[in-house]
Amino acid sequence: MTYRFKLRVYYEDTDLAGIVYYANYLRFIERARSEWVRSLGVDQVALKADAGMVFAVRRIEADYLAPAKFDDEVEVVTSVESVTGVRLVLKQDVTRAGQVLFSSIVTLVALNEQGAPARLPANFRRNLH
Repeated sequence: MTYRFKLRVYYEDTDLAGIVYYANYLRFIERARSEWVRSLGVDQVALKADAGMVFAVRRIEADYLAPAKFDDEVEVVTSVESVTGVRLVLKQDVTRAGQVLFSSIVTLVALNEQGAPARLPANFRRNLH
């Protein structure tokens, strides 16, 4: 399963040299993950309200390979690497015209209201295959 999310690099995303500030790649992949989860039919607001559960990033590995620049159209490509009852590992790349600019491996967990790890919702896990 691969999910693609397009976005435009705005001036606010860049540094004085006109290239994307490194931390903004994390914002880009977060937006893509939120839209990906929504596309799977999961309402994160309802999940928190009804089940007291939220998703959290536990770990991220990031490689900055080439710069994105002001006004570039980039695409975040998200794919599932692995899933268990409590953990989801995603590969998320930011690309421009097929060239990988930023590559990451993101480990997500579900947390309950007390902030302790919880099982990923079964309907969510089923939609990943």
